[in-house]
Amino acid sequence: MKSKIFLALAILSIGAYSCVSPKKLQESESKVAQLNGAYAELQTKLRETEDALNKSKSDAEKANDKTKSAQSSIDDLNKQIDFLKANNNVVLSQLKDMSVVSGSQAESIKKSLDNIGAKDLYIQGLQSSMARKDSINMNLVMNLKGAIGDLSDSDIDVKVDKGVVYVDISDKLLFKSGSFTVTDKAKVVLGKVAKVLAAQPDIEFMVEGHTDTKQLSGNNALLEDNWDLSVKRATTIVRVLQETYGLDPKRMTAAGRSEYIPLASNDTEESRAKNRRTRIVILPQLDQFFKLLEKK
Repeated sequence: MKSKIFLALAILSIGAYSCVSPKKLQESESKVAQLNGAYAELQTKLRETEDALNKSKSDAEKANDKTKSAQSSIDDLNKQIDFLKANNNVVLSQLKDMSVVSGSQAESIKKSLDNIGAKDLYIQGLQSSMARKDSINMNLVMNLKGAIGDLSDSDIDVKVDKGVVYVDISDKLLFKSGSFTVTDKAKVVLGKVAKVLAAQPDIEFMVEGHTDTKQLSGNNALLEDNWDLSVKRATTIVRVLQETYGLDPKRMTAAGRSEYIPLASNDTEESRAKNRRTRIVILPQLDQFFKLLEKK
């Protein structure tokens, strides 16, 4: 009797297992698929992060190479100054021994050499200030590239040229064709730039509007020509930075450059697209150098 009962229970268990197992198997397969999708997404993000990191390292290495080259030039100049000063001291001593010049004349020459030493210190001070300025500029460039790292280099470009930082933003990120009204995408881009500029309250900058050579259509009552368009675009960006992101208007200048400072020829649509841009110019702090000059 007991064996019959055990056999019946076994049959019922097998039946129940056969009903439940396919459902659980389907749920497990679904979870596996979800995990595989999440893993693939994480792998993609990892590759993107590694690419951004490698690019940042490359920029830092280039900046380091330029700094080493500049320091090498400074070292060479200092060696030349030391050599000239040593030779001048030798000549002065020889002149005294030969009684070619009087004591007062020798003292005058000595004062001249002392002045050379003072000027040498002055030059070294200027070099130190310039090195500090270059360091600040490079830090600013790295911060800007970090903030806008997810945008294409063809749409936004950050660079340093002759000690000045430039941020070029393609008009397709900011405006519609022939218009000076900013797009929703523009506010995202400008917000990233504004965040970096806000962290440097002592820096002043200029917003420049640039166009291509293509003339506006005749039915635009608000704009007469590309001069008008470039100025309107610059003032629009300045207002957004002031009103939306709270940047101090005393730090900003708006300027229109029209079509007269192109980056490329205007022969093709691709080259014209490069010329249609808004440029943010980080202005050098020349007052600091004037103060250094006033002390001497």
